[in-house]
Amino acid sequence: MNLETIVNLELHPIQDSSYIQKCKDQLDSKGALVMENFLNSDTVEYLQNEAREVRPLAYFCHQNHNAYLLDPDPDFPAEHIRNLEQVSDKGCITHDQVPENSLLRTIYEWPDFRMFLKQVLGELVFPYADTLSSININYYEQGQQLGWHFDNASFAVTLMLQSPGHGGEFEYREKVRNSEKGDSAFADTEAVIKGKLKPKTLAMGDGALVLFRGRNSLHRVAPVVSDQARILVTLNFNTEPGIMLSELARMAFFGRLA
Repeated sequence: MNLETIVNLELHPIQDSSYIQKCKDQLDSKGALVMENFLNSDTVEYLQNEAREVRPLAYFCHQNHNAYLLDPDPDFPAEHIRNLEQVSDKGCITHDQVPENSLLRTIYEWPDFRMFLKQVLGELVFPYADTLSSININYYEQGQQLGWHFDNASFAVTLMLQSPGHGGEFEYREKVRNSEKGDSAFADTEAVIKGKLKPKTLAMGDGALVLFRGRNSLHRVAPVVSDQARILVTLNFNTEPGIMLSELARMAFFGRLA
């Protein structure tokens, strides 16, 4: 299929060096890049219908975790921000459940798209070696959320397919901690989670491509309030070839190893 019919290349000329530099500059300065209307309207409608069709296959998980996505530290009490529990629950379609002819696979495997990501992120991008982790369709239905946390990965690449009617906002505070220097930023992390430091809201419409650096930026998806689900595709890459998502993570997110 002609990629011009899938992606709005007139609005987002991802092969143009000046456009690439503009995107890189924004991501580097803000920690987030929202490319509205990256997908053409027909593509959005097609992928929304596809996501609804495969929804019965989704694995729904409920997790309690702390903001650091680490095991609890016994040196701190349970109510300390290092250990304070957050809640995440969502449904997920795994890579092997995405239809073989899906436009998501066309986008994910498109060499020019990977080159664009490589140049904007300043990192190599490789698919995951396991059969579950590369493309995931995520469903946040009424009452579901993604609790406050820092990412382990250095970047995230997502496509917004369907915004919820109410709730489900992506909230974040950039550069809260400095993981490279071992700074956990307990005080600022607690201030954001407990509402003393106001987070920003990253608005994204249906069809938007979003690049986000979440390793040092605290973020969450607020609980969905409406009957209409928030449907988001994560296009997952690793900076090295041949890497599988850990067995622990696969069981937690997908309910199976293969």
